[in-house]
Amino acid sequence: MKGVKLRKYGQQIIAAITGKRIHGTATVPGGMNKPLTVVERDALLADIKNILGWSQDAVALNEQIHTSHPEHYRFATIRSNFLSMVGGGGELELYHGGLRARSATGAMIFDQFDYRGFQDILREEVRPWSYMKFPYLIELGKEQGWYRVGPLARVNNCDFISTPLAEAARKHFREFGQGGFVQDTLAYHWARMIEILHCAESIQALLHDPDITGTDLVADLGEKRSVGVGVIEAPRGTLFHHYQIDGQGLIVKANLIVSTTSNNQAMNESVRSVANEYLEGHEITEGLLNHLEVAVRAYDPCLSCATHALGKMPLQVELLDADGTLLDRLTKGSNGAIERTV
Repeated sequence: MKGVKLRKYGQQIIAAITGKRIHGTATVPGGMNKPLTVVERDALLADIKNILGWSQDAVALNEQIHTSHPEHYRFATIRSNFLSMVGGGGELELYHGGLRARSATGAMIFDQFDYRGFQDILREEVRPWSYMKFPYLIELGKEQGWYRVGPLARVNNCDFISTPLAEAARKHFREFGQGGFVQDTLAYHWARMIEILHCAESIQALLHDPDITGTDLVADLGEKRSVGVGVIEAPRGTLFHHYQIDGQGLIVKANLIVSTTSNNQAMNESVRSVANEYLEGHEITEGLLNHLEVAVRAYDPCLSCATHALGKMPLQVELLDADGTLLDRLTKGSNGAIERTV
């Protein structure tokens, strides 16, 4: 129930800022077209202490679940590089900072890189068997340059979190890594709750800022440019948008590297890890199907895939031999029914 109420509060914030909970239209180039009213601010402030408490509970619960089950440490776990945005002092940053990448050992690959030049550090590989691209760090090459983004990357990668409760939780998280990165795939959930706590603390601070109800909504746009790059840390990870417009302001070129794309290779590697651990013989079992679902969901690849009722994510798994001959196929429909079609 606390989780449901946390989500409800998030929806109330979106509605207050954008006018509606889904697909709000308050943002315009350079700012916003709707101010936050004093009444809306006060309504959000009325619940903020509960939100902070529930966020702390969420961190504690996820930490307890993860640390008390040693089998979670190795489940779908892989060692990877991490990419995220950090602030100028190395702090966790979600909206504006420099790009930082570290290797699986913690070695710095680059730091405070200007995201507007992201094409100088990232490439997107195309493979014939998938519609999704496979980004990699140019410096490390296609084989070794894949990386993970999202809560696990951000909490591992930053030097500190600017809000005290989340920073204490981050230190505890890193202690679990015994001086190194926490590479456990299921620790994505723990890291995600630490970020929720940080956001709750940040919301509390913002709601007490008198500028939050100001009516100066649009910045000076300055000179109009034909190319724009924007990067933020979306909930699922680092999000790249790159656009080019013509003289009439129409978009003539667009490229996005979304978080799921950046995590593409990592999700494949986690699936491989699960298959190596739980695939027995020449038959796909319902247990294997469930374990694959748990591994993919940890990355939260998209709302529709990550938040269905347990056991009801549509999924098809095929088993091929070394010659490519189909040995088995198991399909789970959106109603949860499982069917073997070989």
